[in-house]
Amino acid sequence: MAGLVILSAFLLGFLLPSSMADNVLYSGDTLSSGQSLTQGSYSLTMQSDCNLVLYDYGRAVWSSGTYNRGYNCVLRMQNDGNLVIYSNNNAIWASNTGGQQGYFVLILQRDRDVVIYGCPSWATGTNTANSKGVVVVEHGRNDTSAAMVVVVPEGDEPQNRKIAMVINN
Repeated sequence: MAGLVILSAFLLGFLLPSSMADNVLYSGDTLSSGQSLTQGSYSLTMQSDCNLVLYDYGRAVWSSGTYNRGYNCVLRMQNDGNLVIYSNNNAIWASNTGGQQGYFVLILQRDRDVVIYGCPSWATGTNTANSKGVVVVEHGRNDTSAAMVVVVPEGDEPQNRKIAMVINN
């Protein structure tokens, strides 16, 4: 069952355009003024006043603090892992997560957290069988990125199962 879920997510990540994933912003993608990422009752909105705001049932729970600091603002997930708000090509806010070039993805998760994933640098390899899922950022079509988010339902993951990552350069 878990293998079928992983295969389906993999295929959807490559076959569907990024606009089909309502809670994901891929490397190179933008969120323009008035657009939102959504996940259930949560939304991450690039407002027309240039403030990036996370809402929970319409109540603001986080913001970038960029209210009225620009106009025609765009949120961009850059290929270096930095999430940046631009007003007329001038950066007015950044996550300061830029580093190595690669494929990154911003995800508005089911737990309301907004997280940038990509280019792992190091891992202990000590994940447990109780892990709820895995995120893999993979090279996609036309030198864009595609993401696969797999959440394995509780109790469906076999005991003592190991997850391995293979990187082909």
